[in-house]
Amino acid sequence: MENPFTVLSLVAGVLEQQRIAYVLVGSLASSIHGMFRSTADIDIVADVHSEQVIPLLTALQENFYVDEHAVRDAIDRRQSFNAIHFDSVFKVDIFIPKADEFSRKQIERRELRKLAPDVEQMAYVATAEDTILAKLRWYNSGGRISSTQWTDVVGIIGGSSSTLDVDYLRDWAETLSLTELLDRAFREASDEDSDSSGK
Repeated sequence: MENPFTVLSLVAGVLEQQRIAYVLVGSLASSIHGMFRSTADIDIVADVHSEQVIPLLTALQENFYVDEHAVRDAIDRRQSFNAIHFDSVFKVDIFIPKADEFSRKQIERRELRKLAPDVEQMAYVATAEDTILAKLRWYNSGGRISSTQWTDVVGIIGGSSSTLDVDYLRDWAETLSLTELLDRAFREASDEDSDSSGK
């Protein structure tokens, strides 16, 4: 059975072929930034426009089930649609970017990265900073109850603390009203690092 990175590679290849700007977000992006957890879902932000729907569906239909009405509805509402991989039944959630500056920044700042140390496939991945901010945004809008999202945030900060653009993080946290959560995440990451160092 295909692993999620293989399925992601198929979708990324189609999006690049169709000249659709995209960026990997969610748990797979977290994994690439060092916070691994298994998942059967792949989350992508892709700037799909109405005139690209039919060419996109034609290119995906060999390997994926995608509903045209769902795609067009997602574009109209700036929400998401699913592409289901036939062989593995992995679900790819493709989000149409919101009409805000942070959503644009995620795509502008994306990085071309190897999907895993032992594979050659590459894809555009959200930066560590944008992954943290997006997950804090999801955590906050979801009532602050998702321990998975919170653990991902703390794990990425702990694993990338020496390379993070902290000024960028703090500026956007203030813009998105996430400063209190970001400060808390930095404290928890620091506490975890201190605990592991003291063992």
